[in-house]
Amino acid sequence: MSIPPKPNLTTSHDQDDQVLDLALRPTRFDEYVGQENVKENLAILIGAAKKRKEPLEHILIHGPSGLGKTTLAYLIAKESGAGIRITSGAALEKAGDIGSILTGLSDGDFLFIDEVHRLNKTVEETLYPAMENYCLDIIIGKGTSAKTLQVKLPRFTLIAATTRISLLSNPFRSRFGAHYKLDFYNKEEVQKILRRSAKLLKIEVDKDAIDKIAAASRFTPRIANRLLKRVRDYAQVQDSPVLTSAFANKALELLGIDELGLDATDRKILTLIHKNFAGGPVGLKSIAAAIAEEEDTIEDVYEPYLMQIGFLARTSRGRMLTDLAAKHLGLAQKKDSQGSLI
Repeated sequence: MSIPPKPNLTTSHDQDDQVLDLALRPTRFDEYVGQENVKENLAILIGAAKKRKEPLEHILIHGPSGLGKTTLAYLIAKESGAGIRITSGAALEKAGDIGSILTGLSDGDFLFIDEVHRLNKTVEETLYPAMENYCLDIIIGKGTSAKTLQVKLPRFTLIAATTRISLLSNPFRSRFGAHYKLDFYNKEEVQKILRRSAKLLKIEVDKDAIDKIAAASRFTPRIANRLLKRVRDYAQVQDSPVLTSAFANKALELLGIDELGLDATDRKILTLIHKNFAGGPVGLKSIAAAIAEEEDTIEDVYEPYLMQIGFLARTSRGRMLTDLAAKHLGLAQKKDSQGSLI
């Protein structure tokens, strides 16, 4: 039995973008671009489980946001011929929340928990017997008279996704039989994704525009598709049937996104470290307070890409600006006490 995701679990785009995101989502593994090693390992895992006629082992997928963790969960369920239920760690506030979902599953179904690092301790511990023995331990009564009642569950597979694997406890992490890390895409893979999306959206895009959008995508499919839609919007109001590099440049300029995909917040973080903290090191709390942004947002959304392109270094003493970042932003490169550039 396939259960659609609750609409309030994804709030990052407006409703039109959500519909388009679903339309652009791959429906088969051969449509899923990139992450070749992960796909190969999943094909073996799924094929072996089918031969044994057993549910898949529980799966943990981690990596930066926007790389396709949710899409992979859908494809795993579809390839296995089973239903899937979607929720998030933040939405599961008490043991009863996860219990009601688990008891509603059928044999072989999948439960996908996004942002699983946001699970509270009570819900996490409720999952332990469910993952190991397909049962729920329900405590009836209090104190010395309390009794534990076991409720049998269907044989399900938990797929959990996280951008912060270090926040998961060892007992929880060890209960997943398969661990997969998603990496940033390369430019060619993003270009391929954009060409596929343009075809599905029935829009004509020239090669230079594809190159511009891919370069500004932060090597992330979700961002690439979002930028493609914004460039399309700009071209449409200009009554142009073709998305050219000129339209891409103008749309990105209006969005405040440069040729490397840096936006206003990226530049604010880097400039702050340079001007206020002499290039670093500086702690995350200080950065968050100075730019009025949440620490989790900086750590999950901005830092992975800035580190990937070599603009930010994360050390035991704090964050440091690199000379690559200073050069890109046109900032004077400062020297440390030994006269070395930072």
